[in-house]
Amino acid sequence: MEQAQDFRIDRLGECTFTTPMRGTGFMDDRSHILLHSDLDTIRTYLDAGEEPPRFEAAGPRQQLYFDPARVACGIVTCGGLCPGINNVIRAIVLSLHHHYGVDEVYGFRYGFEGLEPRCGHRPLHLTPDLVEHIHEMGGTILGSSRGHQDVERMVDTLARLGMSVLFCIGGDGTQRAALAINTEARRRGLALSVIGIPKTIDNDISFMQTTFGFETAVSEARLATSAAHAEALGARNGVGLVKLMGRESGFIAASTVLVDNQVNFCLIPEARFTLDGLLTALECRLAVRSHAVIVVAEGAGQDLLTATGECDASGNVKLGDIGVFLRDRIRAHFKQLGVELNLKYIDPSYMIRSRQANPHDSAFCLLMGHNAVHAAMSGRTGMIVGYWNHQYTHVPIALAVRERKRIDTDGRVWSSVLATTGQATEIV
Repeated sequence: MEQAQDFRIDRLGECTFTTPMRGTGFMDDRSHILLHSDLDTIRTYLDAGEEPPRFEAAGPRQQLYFDPARVACGIVTCGGLCPGINNVIRAIVLSLHHHYGVDEVYGFRYGFEGLEPRCGHRPLHLTPDLVEHIHEMGGTILGSSRGHQDVERMVDTLARLGMSVLFCIGGDGTQRAALAINTEARRRGLALSVIGIPKTIDNDISFMQTTFGFETAVSEARLATSAAHAEALGARNGVGLVKLMGRESGFIAASTVLVDNQVNFCLIPEARFTLDGLLTALECRLAVRSHAVIVVAEGAGQDLLTATGECDASGNVKLGDIGVFLRDRIRAHFKQLGVELNLKYIDPSYMIRSRQANPHDSAFCLLMGHNAVHAAMSGRTGMIVGYWNHQYTHVPIALAVRERKRIDTDGRVWSSVLATTGQATEIV
């Protein structure tokens, strides 16, 4: 059995108010979602006299911690853009208004900068009319930013404005900051609920089956790989090279390959490859089929590049451009061989990030927002809304950010990718 993990969710106190919601089924606090879905693993716990690890189930509660008539809520959006951010903002605002009668909802501009008075960003009052159509646009109406802000001053701002709830929409770094805000608020004895909605186009948050925007990203990435395949087929020794998002996790690249199944090489951060190995394999592919499609995640092959030594405002190491590197090296290699090569390079990353959410993600964002509101109104804090085994869950932020989710190269996903591309297990 794996190391014991604490799935307990912190609460601000006793729930003494009855929900104004009507016409819906309510979730019992005893409802849980199992971490494991296979029977043999579950039996291991039961045979040892232990309860299998489980998540608290998300959903509306009959009893609330907050009096809806006296609640003020804030929303921040941080980090890079991702399809569906506006959808989540809209879902939170409309759920607070229609389900609970809460109208004091404010958006803090440009991420956590909005909680730093010295930045001078005034909060935006988010009304149902204001957010009515924002789900039809990509990006975020609140703006975003990277970088660290002073936790104590941020909590000072929240306390001064009388905020009861802070919804933090963002990835790993955002949720770490949310955890720090929650810790400081609890230290001060503030009745502040801090709820995270995990936003990462890379799908790399632990204990999340998928994150919003990922399905849209894969759908859009498929357009790029389909174009690369057409270009490759349209020329003698044609090669389509596509760079996709994926800093430390290759989920977008891998899923796009499975959706398109016209890709011949998939390069991800989790699976090492060598330049010589790739060039040799590409030579063989072109000799047999006269065309090839390569998909590379942005974080793959960083050992082949000179380290930039730079970091962004959030402290993330700036990656070398593996797409341009491979483009130039492949062209130079075949030129040296005296072999004709027609290579087309496609990098659609920022077009994908700024897209409107597709129908699947739109529905997903709606329910993520609703469940975030339900969790907050019941006094839960220091948690993110999760999605596991096709059920919405509550996950402690501390557990979710402990490590990034990555592709298991011995697991089924990567095995399916290898079966689809036909590439060797190791390209060395």
